[in-house]
Amino acid sequence: MMKNFVGASLGFLFFAATACGSGTGDKGKVTSANASADTTAAARPGATAAAVVDTAGLPGGKVPPPSVIMGRKEVPILCYHQIRDWKPTDSKTSKDYIMPPADMKAELKMLADSGYHTILPDQLYAYLTTGEALPSKPVMLTFDDTDEDQYTVAWPEMKKYGFRGVFFIMTVSLGKVPHYMTREQVKELSDAGNVIESHTWDHHNVRKYQGNDWVVQIDKPTKQLEAITGKPIRYFAYPFGLWNRPALPELRKRGFIAAFQLADKMDPTDPLMTIRRIIVGGGWSLKTFSTAIHRDFH
Repeated sequence: MMKNFVGASLGFLFFAATACGSGTGDKGKVTSANASADTTAAARPGATAAAVVDTAGLPGGKVPPPSVIMGRKEVPILCYHQIRDWKPTDSKTSKDYIMPPADMKAELKMLADSGYHTILPDQLYAYLTTGEALPSKPVMLTFDDTDEDQYTVAWPEMKKYGFRGVFFIMTVSLGKVPHYMTREQVKELSDAGNVIESHTWDHHNVRKYQGNDWVVQIDKPTKQLEAITGKPIRYFAYPFGLWNRPALPELRKRGFIAAFQLADKMDPTDPLMTIRRIIVGGGWSLKTFSTAIHRDFH
């Protein structure tokens, strides 16, 4: 049954990212599905807009009021999925989430030539919570869904420029499905200075969690990734970029200190759990790529 379920899940997951947002190529802004449309007014236990949460031992120490975090200048955070050449069978929509390798190589070169420095989640967290200085022209590279081409194509190119990235891993496919990363590849990425974080077990929409879903989708994958990397898992990327308020305290109870959505604005009452990213559209020109970075992060 497990084998059948994995097969069915991954048939869907090849283009699960198409629900994350709508890429508009050179003609417009990448947006996500309206991640805040389904947020509820449910209060988070013990949380208020002015609360200062004790997080001793974590990067940045104590968490300031949300207004302080919202006042920080945003850091560009880019999201990639598949990195391969387009096929005749790829739909127009799916192409928005498939990055041709030549385009990705050109984008990374442009970032390096323009003086950008990659940062990792702990650096971002410390900056948002304490104002700790970041390198000049910071950017974060993130990769969702565990596609093997992130390891075979993106990582070798990143190494040329001393770049490091964040790989949000969906654990259902590890070592089971062709064209997805193995445990050994994930560990190699971690050992090389990249950051491995959680993207659920099989990309199940967080808004729909009930019953045992938190154990299956979050607790077990967290333990698995910690066993692979030997490092704590403290950051989370929402499947499809979709979140709701009831999910935020559940994630915190499980040790997550920040979470990443997609292109919607950060929630003003809980910005750390709704950090923005943009999907880099397949087929973008370098001009569009550069414009998106400067336009979408303020």
